Amino acid sequence: MPSIQERLRGSITPVVTPFTADNRVDHEALKSLIEWQIASGSHGISVTGTTGEPSSLSLEEREAIFRTTVETVNHRVPVLLATGSTNLEETLRLTHTAEQLGADAALVIVPYYNRPSQEGLFQYFTTVAASTTLPIVLYNIPGRTATNLEPATLKRIGLKAPNVIGVKESNRDFEQVTKVLHMMGRDFLVYSGIEALCYPMLALGGAGHISATANILPREVADLYNLTARGEWEKARDLHYYLYPLNDALFWETNPGPVKAALGMMGKIYPRLRLPLAPISDAHRQGLREILMQYGLSLREEAP
Repeated sequence: MPSIQERLRGSITPVVTPFTADNRVDHEALKSLIEWQIASGSHGISVTGTTGEPSSLSLEEREAIFRTTVETVNHRVPVLLATGSTNLEETLRLTHTAEQLGADAALVIVPYYNRPSQEGLFQYFTTVAASTTLPIVLYNIPGRTATNLEPATLKRIGLKAPNVIGVKESNRDFEQVTKVLHMMGRDFLVYSGIEALCYPMLALGGAGHISATANILPREVADLYNLTARGEWEKARDLHYYLYPLNDALFWETNPGPVKAALGMMGKIYPRLRLPLAPISDAHRQGLREILMQYGLSLREEAP
């Protein structure tokens, strides 16, 4: 069997958390989304990351989503479960659950709202890593957490916690990405978490991407990785620019608002968000609909 470092590459889709009209987690819709992702060539599945609205979910809901995901995937592609929160004990519990359920790896975000120091991040992540045998991918998203995980801190973490095998960088600072790969080694898994930067991240030596756009165009987002893996960089560059209008539109408002609106238009889910997130504006909904039509997607006559 290939190692997890070899398997955990490509387009790992951060699947949305679908809700029913009465605001419960829609596990049947989640199963359907996962099946569609796998059939479309996505290389992995992730749930309850940013696109999955984790801060709007109870611990029990997140654990139930983990279980549905692992059972539905059934070892066909790697499963990366997002287990992080602002509370260490919650993160430890969710990471333990992920391990017990048979996840391939855990995605652990820089704690948001707390604004920890670099020493605090070092102690937090090494504590989480020491609690599990799971491979750990750290998640650095300064725009959401107000804290940047510095490369030097990541290096310290890696030296103490060898099961930390990668980082999702939702970071526009490409100098940092280069520093991470230089300091951690070129076999360290670095994923792009910014949709418009997936292609250049691959050029730097990234392992793939965890892109919200894959919820809408899973085959094309997976092909962006496939083309570069085959050395077809010019075709990949063309695909990068082809995807750009949708990459842009899906972030006109806070993720996953536009993504869920698009999936609703496509008939994939009931596009409910949990407060404090609210449905996107009518103007953005109309603009998003026009963008989706440009990609030839089959849409409902009217968005729900």
